[in-house]
Amino acid sequence: MIGKWKLPLFLLAGVGISRLGNFIYLIAINVLILQLTHSAAAVAGLWIMGPLASLLTKFWAGTLIDRLNQKKIMMLTVLIRACLMALIPLMSSITAIYVCLFLLSVAKAFFDPASVTYITKLIPREDRKAYNSYASLIMSGAFVVGPAIAGALLVMISAGAVIWLTAVSFIVSAGIMVFLPNYTVERTSAFHFETFKNDWKTVYQFSKNAPYIIMIVGLVYMLMVLSIGMDAQEVVFIQSTLGLSESDYGLLVSITGVGSIAGAFILSALSKKLSLRFLIGMGFLFTAIGYLIYAFSFSFWSVAVGFIIIGFFNSFSNSGFMTFFQNNVPGDMIGRVYGVFGTVQSLFQIVFILLIGFTGDVIPLRYTIISASLLTFIISLVLVVMVMNSSKKTYYMEASRQVNG
Repeated sequence: MIGKWKLPLFLLAGVGISRLGNFIYLIAINVLILQLTHSAAAVAGLWIMGPLASLLTKFWAGTLIDRLNQKKIMMLTVLIRACLMALIPLMSSITAIYVCLFLLSVAKAFFDPASVTYITKLIPREDRKAYNSYASLIMSGAFVVGPAIAGALLVMISAGAVIWLTAVSFIVSAGIMVFLPNYTVERTSAFHFETFKNDWKTVYQFSKNAPYIIMIVGLVYMLMVLSIGMDAQEVVFIQSTLGLSESDYGLLVSITGVGSIAGAFILSALSKKLSLRFLIGMGFLFTAIGYLIYAFSFSFWSVAVGFIIIGFFNSFSNSGFMTFFQNNVPGDMIGRVYGVFGTVQSLFQIVFILLIGFTGDVIPLRYTIISASLLTFIISLVLVVMVMNSSKKTYYMEASRQVNG
């Protein structure tokens, strides 16, 4: 058993350390930007960099990821992020820092699909659900422990020093990945515009031939866009609409993290017994119920209940969907499919975040959040019906691969 999981454990350790470092870095960079500019708007600008970089990168990154060595892409992007992070504390210009932040997001836009593709190659189909459940536990732990470590470090050292320590953690992450195997990739000629154009056609053709898979992926991405849009207004809703304090908000975020860890722990313990259909269907449905409770909340405790449910069932939905995606999208085109849908998601994400922000100035924010949560609930019901359709159960088999369709 240990021998079987030796390489997956190396991968979990490498990716896990970078995830932990990422959460520490997020806290430190927010503090650093605020110290430099004393501007809330400058801090808010940090949150546009990720979607913007994804929008400008993912539509062509998949072509490279599917044709190059994914392990080397993962290591290179982690090392690039470490170097860029190490430069940030040395900069006094906010413009230069934003350029670094954009490049960091570009590197992450390569790392994420490359890691999904690599996981699909390294982990056998029957073990992917278990692997993704362990990855979810590590991610949930990083979500809680990372900010706590950052907070403790910021009491003792400067934000810049914390960012340097994070850069070191990324170098350690890349060092662990050295021990992972390389997978041979077909040698390819130079990349031309026609290559990228043909790849988009390939993804389109796959979508036509596998409508059920694309419907599930599309519904999940819609739910992601809606939830991210609501999360973007979380602070305003909790503090301005509900009248809760900043410390209340911090406590609610911690409660969400505890719910997430609890969900991920139960998932990792019961992954063999919980079906893929259950993880996706019930995971997204109860996450939507959590958002409904949050949208109709009038007190700290009602928000806390909603956040615990969201955190708990997010682990189920994320692990279930990732396993479904890896099992049903051909391994040699995961990067391209991930990239195309990621581009569309980023576009809608930016539009929806701006839309929900502007409508909050015209109508009460509560109405906007309620509308978004109701739409999330309706989409999740449609998803449950599609996932539980007995005629589609072959898409959720874990022991053997079926023909996509």
